[in-house]
Amino acid sequence: MSFKPRILIAEDESGIADTLQYVLKSDGFIPVWCATAEEAIAQFAQEPPALAILDIGLPDLNGFELFKRLQALNQSMGGPEVPMVFLTARSDEIDRVVGLELGADDYIAKPFSPRELVARVRTILRRSARSGSGTPQGAAGTNHVGGHQTAANGAPAGSQAPVSPFALDTERMQIRYYGRLLELSRYEYGLLRLLVQRPGRVFTRDEMLELVWDDSSDSFDRTVDAHIKTLRAKLKAIAPEVEPIRTLRGTGYALNEELPAKAS
Repeated sequence: MSFKPRILIAEDESGIADTLQYVLKSDGFIPVWCATAEEAIAQFAQEPPALAILDIGLPDLNGFELFKRLQALNQSMGGPEVPMVFLTARSDEIDRVVGLELGADDYIAKPFSPRELVARVRTILRRSARSGSGTPQGAAGTNHVGGHQTAANGAPAGSQAPVSPFALDTERMQIRYYGRLLELSRYEYGLLRLLVQRPGRVFTRDEMLELVWDDSSDSFDRTVDAHIKTLRAKLKAIAPEVEPIRTLRGTGYALNEELPAKAS
């Protein structure tokens, strides 16, 4: 039976909310708009959605705090983790970094492209479905749920997905690949950490510059390309037959989600 995933939207600006509802509804989703964090919590408690889109600047509660409360509510209800995405202003780099550090699945910068928004939502839901089983949570017409939980090394926890060959130690700022410690520069570590924490998520060069470099205005797309090239060389030295970083021509880079658990 076909289903339509419910998408919870916590956004106080009616113009942005209207746009979100229109593009999601047009693409087969059921948007549920909440203008306040309190209303979002109530809707979530009534029926957890397939995915939640949270604005950071809500009138009654900071979006980061709402994220934490929804996570706690989700856990108390005993259901699988609901993927969550932050809405941020394009200039607020720190918000994006904090959001990803908290464990959000993605962020969408305002003003956003409706087509890109829908593409990102679908990508996250597909990733969530792969990490669990059955029909995604929040689907209209069904109560069977599928899980989504990402461990620190990027591998889904509590699922049958292959274990990631990457082991991320954020406290020591170290990354191991197939058990071997990588000798990485500051920016190589930042780039690889970004990719490992969100397997399959496509990062544009501009996003990588903003999230990894101190002053992205002094850097260029080719800077990212050069660091990715040295990263690939170091990874290939350990596992020559594996291609962990995918290039999406004209867009950016992503970590391959289907990597062998052991290097041959």
